Amino acid sequence: QVQLVESGGGLVQPGGSLRLSCAVSGSIGSRSAMGWYRQAPGKERELVAGIGSGGSPIYVDSVKGRFTNYRDNAKNTVYLQMNSLKPEDAAVYYCNAGGVIDYSGRYYHPSAYWGQGTQLTVSS
Repeated sequence: QVQLVESGGGLVQPGGSLRLSCAVSGSIGSRSAMGWYRQAPGKERELVAGIGSGGSPIYVDSVKGRFTNYRDNAKNTVYLQMNSLKPEDAAVYYCNAGGVIDYSGRYYHPSAYWGQGTQLTVSS
């Protein structure tokens, strides 16, 4: 059984920073590829970032230069450091583990393993 637990969401002002964490436990190895997705009200879930087993990340254009995706394999945890937050970043953020990362296409294809989500609100 695979369990993903996200944490770190909250309310932040525009321009502020926040760090999300996703702790993974269960049958998925500590070096599995992982991804971050987000879903805003009325919108489809969209990819934000992904990271391979070796720690190389990919980002969608809208967050590139502002978000940093990194992992600590010893802690089985992936992090998403979010800086210069904008109102349009507000969403429920989900992590996914065990998917397939496509570096040439800069995409992460999710597996069936999702966390419960953590809410990010960006508002003054």
